[in-house]
Amino acid sequence: MAKLRVAYEYTEAEDKSIRLGLFLIVSGIVSLFILGFCWLNPALQDLQGKAANCTVLSVQLQTGELFECTFSCGADCKGTSRYPCLQIYVNSSEAPQARALLLHQDQQQLLANPKCSYIPPCERENEKNSDIVTHWQDYWEDEVGSQPFTCYFNQHLRPDDVLLRRTHDESVLLHCFLWPVVTFLVGVLIVVLTICAKSLAVKAEAIKKRKHS
Repeated sequence: MAKLRVAYEYTEAEDKSIRLGLFLIVSGIVSLFILGFCWLNPALQDLQGKAANCTVLSVQLQTGELFECTFSCGADCKGTSRYPCLQIYVNSSEAPQARALLLHQDQQQLLANPKCSYIPPCERENEKNSDIVTHWQDYWEDEVGSQPFTCYFNQHLRPDDVLLRRTHDESVLLHCFLWPVVTFLVGVLIVVLTICAKSLAVKAEAIKKRKHS
């Protein structure tokens, strides 16, 4: 009876280990697909932009049209205010022909407002938003001026725009593949070790029976 109970407990532990291993294998595969579609695809689009040398052609503050932004002043306090549109036109060494390209802070701001080069941190008062944009205008006119700087240009995705910085870098690719693959390999390792342990236990039991017979 004791031997049967020990064998039952051993089998139950094996089943739990195999279920854990299979769960990790499935989790690794599913997470790889989720990260691939939700995170890896936009990261790859961002990384396709080539690093180039850009120089400022013109800095224009469009005061006639104001854009809305959403500010937060607490847990249950939100509202909208407005800011003027700053347009910074540059030329890029990677552009196929010399033409004015609109500069954007990053991919997120480009998608949020493709008409403007800068979206300020949204304040409640419109005047504060205007002051922030004006300060940014002075920075590009006075401090940057005609000095070349690094920008990122994607001729196929956005031929009329350049980015000042990338939202993602190569580490995103590493994390997208590393953790799902590690989870998958740990699951496979658990299943393989459990099967090997069971196989060794069966062989050891067979050897004992041969010795006693």
